[in-house]
Amino acid sequence: MMTRRLLQLFTGLAMYGISLAMFIRAGLGLDPWDVFHQGVAGKTGLSIGAVVVIVSFLVLLLWIPLRQWPGFGTLCNAVLVGVFADVGLALIPEFSHLGGQIGMLAGAVLLNGIASACYIGARFGPGARDGLMTGLARRTGWSVRTSRTGIEIVVMGTGWLLGGSVGVGTVVYALAIGPLVQLLLPRFTVPEARKARAGEGAGKGVGAGSDEASEPGTGEQSEAAVTAA
Repeated sequence: MMTRRLLQLFTGLAMYGISLAMFIRAGLGLDPWDVFHQGVAGKTGLSIGAVVVIVSFLVLLLWIPLRQWPGFGTLCNAVLVGVFADVGLALIPEFSHLGGQIGMLAGAVLLNGIASACYIGARFGPGARDGLMTGLARRTGWSVRTSRTGIEIVVMGTGWLLGGSVGVGTVVYALAIGPLVQLLLPRFTVPEARKARAGEGAGKGVGAGSDEASEPGTGEQSEAAVTAA
């Protein structure tokens, strides 16, 4: 079970970084946080991967007043997504024709959804940005959706002012990623060992009830799942 969780975590984070690079190469607009990352990278001369890593650890500092603590997956997320974003940018060519851009955008959204389901389903802790949203919601009493919307409007607006790319890809991501992750998350969530053992011991009689009790995709976790790391 632990081997699967670790493999799924690292695979998911690698795919997430590659999907970020695909969004950039598509050239049709980025998700809100990556608009900010791209804007900062353009102003500082740092690679976008380096900016993702730096911003991740700065966001983690905001967890302190929220009394939220990172998990192993949170720290891995903070480092590996940026690393693989730069790897992807080094390997993926730019597209100059619209057909290639649209295909790259569609692939980026799909890969991002799979990646999100993988690393969230591994149950090693949320990404820095997801944790900021859920922590803010818990401390203020706002819904996770309200917290997420407010934060993403601020970071996207700031990123756009810094030169980050806002476009049709931003809209497509916002509309597609939530339903996609919610669809995929049950297929990638690794069940807790205790629940798995309980299900085995109880036999056939618990079928529908245990599936419903352990089904992911509801509450704070599913709300946070619609955002990048």
